[in-house]
Amino acid sequence: MSIDPERDWIITLIISAILLISLVVWNVWAFDTVANGGVIGSPATNVKPVFNQASLDAIHTIFTNRADEEQKYVSGTYSFIDPSL
Repeated sequence: MSIDPERDWIITLIISAILLISLVVWNVWAFDTVANGGVIGSPATNVKPVFNQASLDAIHTIFTNRADEEQKYVSGTYSFIDPSL
C-alpha cells in the first residue's frame, strides 16, 4: 500500500462529511420529536419523591433563621467593628 496524501485527505473529508451529515440529521430528528411532545428513549415512570415534607420543612426553617440573622445585622441589632481599622 503506497502513501497517497491526496487520496488520504479525500477519504478523511468524505468520512468527516458523512459524520457531520449524520449528526445534523440525528439532531433535527431529536428536536422534531421533542418539539412535537414526543419522548426520546423510554418514558419516565412514576417515582416516589426523593424529598419528604419533614426535610423540606427543616430546610425552610434554616433559611428563615438565616434571614432573621441577616435582618439583625441590617437593622443594627448586631454591630460589627472592623479590627483592621
